[in-house]
Amino acid sequence: MDPLLAVAVLAGLVVVATIIGLIARTREGRVHEVHRFRKVTPEELDLEQRFGSFATLVQFSSEFCAKCPATRDLLTSTASAHPGVAHVDVDITHRPDIANSFNIMQTPTTLVLDETGAIAARIGGAPRPDALTEALTIALRRDHDLYVI
Repeated sequence: MDPLLAVAVLAGLVVVATIIGLIARTREGRVHEVHRFRKVTPEELDLEQRFGSFATLVQFSSEFCAKCPATRDLLTSTASAHPGVAHVDVDITHRPDIANSFNIMQTPTTLVLDETGAIAARIGGAPRPDALTEALTIALRRDHDLYVI
């Protein structure tokens, strides 16, 4: 193989990998409003803790997740700052059935549930504080379930 061609192919791979990484990075921590109606129950997540009366922040984490402790702190402080909002942490390390049920591809992933347990928003990766506020607004808006498919 021609050395110049090998260098060009290698450079092309680096450029493609960089672009893919940048796209993935810009999508992480952003809110995605859920347009399919699905209710979640504490029993479905093997939780003894009850959901919040206005909204619930459900964090899916794993044992080896580097961003999960900081996410836990952010979600806990956000929940305590808003009356009626609860935070629950679900460790999916040994529960692939829960991960498959909610299509969890990365940890942390946060689901924001409204007062009925319906999924209002989803945040993949470590949530940004402004994105978390936006997700809570969606859950408290009470009209997100008008988008039922």
